[in-house]
Amino acid sequence: MTADKIKGPASYFPSIEKAYGRPISDWQALVRMHYPAKHMELVAMLKSEHGIGHGHANAVVAYTLAEDKPAAV
Repeated sequence: MTADKIKGPASYFPSIEKAYGRPISDWQALVRMHYPAKHMELVAMLKSEHGIGHGHANAVVAYTLAEDKPAAV
């Protein structure tokens, strides 16, 4: 039996944690503190204020926004 491969933004999480020394939950908390900013504003904040690369910042923001999106009724 093989484990399902992680896809999408979450596939970056192990390398983000290793490269920047903080758990994903910390990065998500930073993103949430800047709501209601737009996606690219949040990406720019992670890049400029915390030195995260564009792809990693985009993955954190995309995943966090998707998690926090209100469920359709």
